[in-house]
Amino acid sequence: MAEEENLSPSLLTDGTKRSNGDFVPPDGLCWVSVLSCLLLACSYVGSLYVWRSDLPRDHPTVIKRRFTSVLIVSGLSPLFVFAWREFTDVRTGPSLLALMGIRFEGLIPAILLPLMLTMVLFLGPLMQLAMDCPWSFMDGLWVALDPWFWMLCLSDMRWLRNQVVAPLTEELVFRACMLPMLVPCAGPLVAIFTCPLFFGVAHFHHVIELLRFRQGTLSGIFLSAVFQFSYTAVFGAYTAFLFIRTGHLIGPVLCHSFCNYMGFPAVSTAMEHPHRFAVLSSYLMGVLLFLLFLFPFTDPSYYGLPTPVCTLTPFPSSLCRS
Repeated sequence: MAEEENLSPSLLTDGTKRSNGDFVPPDGLCWVSVLSCLLLACSYVGSLYVWRSDLPRDHPTVIKRRFTSVLIVSGLSPLFVFAWREFTDVRTGPSLLALMGIRFEGLIPAILLPLMLTMVLFLGPLMQLAMDCPWSFMDGLWVALDPWFWMLCLSDMRWLRNQVVAPLTEELVFRACMLPMLVPCAGPLVAIFTCPLFFGVAHFHHVIELLRFRQGTLSGIFLSAVFQFSYTAVFGAYTAFLFIRTGHLIGPVLCHSFCNYMGFPAVSTAMEHPHRFAVLSSYLMGVLLFLLFLFPFTDPSYYGLPTPVCTLTPFPSSLCRS
């Protein structure tokens, strides 16, 4: 009961939006929030195309240039949240950095638990990868601990993009900056499913390059775009859920990097695997365990209750409670 009172806003007699850091959203807040998110998404995607080049997106020169522009936009993205807060006169107890998931409270659980939960979901692909890997466990461990292995990874522009820069900048922009602007007007649940729409649409820019370099038929490119939008939207909803439940940016970033490494589960390959029963059983077990552990592993009490972004909700939500 005390938690609900802490999360519930109250409208004071003078119509202001203050009550221990909670508030009632003012009129027009949703329009400002949605437009701010749209402008931020356009800025992120637009930064990828400020460089004119006839080279494909995987060329090291293109990747380096895009690193520069996207890191600048991402570094400036907190200013969007600051400007939104000043324009709407929203005042909250947590600092701007805390609202964006950059804080120390509950940091260790935020690093470990969301990543473990995501690995549980990928139990089937991980089992399949272990069965098909020619290395023994000790061989793989020695490689993972070898500094030269990581030096090679860090010198690979595509690895840096997929495992470091893309997860960090996309989660910062599309989760840490957008969710604090969407939660006050929509509530946590609606924000979880609204935020990924900006994320999914932002990935449509890949269609431009596929068409430009004629990498496939028109129908194939269209189907690929629809699939990518659907997959990124579902994934975006998941990391938005993690962000709201944990109040940390680090968890979504690590899960994003892990999922980029794993890719979309190769279910068709699993169906033809020599140990098909064991692999498919691990796929099913992973999904069931993921659903079982989804709320326990993201219990806000592990990360500091209530999480900073939950102080922005205009009404109590079960997502913000343990």
